[in-house]
Amino acid sequence: MTVRQVLSKYFSNHSETSEQHWDPLLQTHYFKTTKDKGLQVVKDYLSRSQSFKIKAESKEHGEISFIYKGSKKAFVVATIVMVKPYRTAIDFSITTESSLPFDFGFSHNLAKKLYTQLKKELQFIEN
Repeated sequence: MTVRQVLSKYFSNHSETSEQHWDPLLQTHYFKTTKDKGLQVVKDYLSRSQSFKIKAESKEHGEISFIYKGSKKAFVVATIVMVKPYRTAIDFSITTESSLPFDFGFSHNLAKKLYTQLKKELQFIEN
């Protein structure tokens, strides 16, 4: 991890998962499912938890936006894309609401928490 990466983790209020993320735990996760099933699993998980409130859903675009209301408040967009039959990518874009321009790694850790939960409900495909 470089100094710049450490700074971006702790001194930012935004985190995104991606294919080439420097943190392997925040690289795009692939699951053995369809886009619709992946979207439904994410939606079901959010609905069961009192920490999340769904704001909008677009089945056509494979996106669901929601608010996290826990120790901090964050706005999250989950993107679900089927790249091959039964190989679906799920990514998150998380922005923490704060009076400060940084969240001390909260958004980074929330992405990890979301992936951990999805691995319990969907078959994770190791790269």
